[in-house]
Amino acid sequence: MKVIIADDEALARQRLRSLLGELEDIDVVGEAANGKQALLLSNDLTPDIILLDIRMPLMDGLEAARHLGTLEDPPAVIFTTAYSDHALAAFEAHAVDYLLKPIRKERLAHALDKASKLNRAQRHAVTQTSAQIGNGTTQSTHRARTHISARIGEKIQLVAVPDIIYFQADSKYITVRFTASGQTGQVLIEESLKSLEEEFAGRFTRIHRNALVAQAHISGMIKSKEGHQEITLRGIPDQLEISRSHLSAVKKLITPSAA
Repeated sequence: MKVIIADDEALARQRLRSLLGELEDIDVVGEAANGKQALLLSNDLTPDIILLDIRMPLMDGLEAARHLGTLEDPPAVIFTTAYSDHALAAFEAHAVDYLLKPIRKERLAHALDKASKLNRAQRHAVTQTSAQIGNGTTQSTHRARTHISARIGEKIQLVAVPDIIYFQADSKYITVRFTASGQTGQVLIEESLKSLEEEFAGRFTRIHRNALVAQAHISGMIKSKEGHQEITLRGIPDQLEISRSHLSAVKKLITPSAA
């Protein structure tokens, strides 16, 4: 079985690698120091199992597990942590198992055996449920994500939430418009605008039934040739229509004294 170890502590990764080396039919194909690295490695190396620490910088293990559900062939997730209070969140994320540090060899072997018995369809069902939790289609206590993940062919692209300018709905897809390192781009995701609005409340504002705009990227309003009010955005020429039902709230956001 191909395994990835994800933990921000080098000694913890070393200990896990040592324990795994004492077990049969285990091939450690990669190590990651945070959830973002773990996700990208999983995308490239297609492991059968990932040992995923929960508390990590940049992206924690719980969020990484949610993004893993977007992979075409997701690994089985086994969470590892020193904090027992993460158990509920870990199982809410539909991990195969949950290991409390310091991890014992016998307990690790049991978790790996359980994970190895899941076939591809079962692994996909588990991580898809985790992804749905993260996307707001089921009840969850998860924090808002730090990144949005999008499938580009067989690869996954991560977009940091602070880089997102707006979300715009079009049929079954959401366009995510973003800017990063001075370059603008866009990706498509399959999520609901309503769930995104709820997840990122206070950071993005609804300006139309089909659009959410990052408050930090709003520069002002103008009237179009057709007489519609449109929002203008910092750094890009895009202008998005503001619906009448949301105009008052947008005006208050742009000019607080107007309240």
